[in-house]
Amino acid sequence: MEQQFGDDLITITDEDGVEYELEILARLEYQGAEYLALTPAGAEEAEEMEVSILRAAVEDGEELLLAVEDDQELENVYSALMDLIYEDADTEEA
Repeated sequence: MEQQFGDDLITITDEDGVEYELEILARLEYQGAEYLALTPAGAEEAEEMEVSILRAAVEDGEELLLAVEDDQELENVYSALMDLIYEDADTEEA
C-alpha cells in the first residue's frame, strides 16, 4: 500500500500489475486489525461510488491491502465503519 497523493488518496497495484487510484473514505481499527473503506478516485456521483472494504496487513515487510473474505467479519466491519462515518457526519453538523 503505497501512499502517493496525500492523506486521502492512494495508488495500489493488483497481482496483475494494474494500478488503481483510490480515495480513502474511512479508516477503522477493529479487533486488532486496520480496515479501510475505499472508492475509486474521482467518483463524484453516488451511483459511481463503489465502496470496497479492505484489511491492511504487513507480509514480509510489505504493506498490503487484502480482501475480507469472511462474510461475518465483513458485515461487522461494515457496520462499525458506518457507525464511524455517521458519527463523524453528526459531529461536523453540530
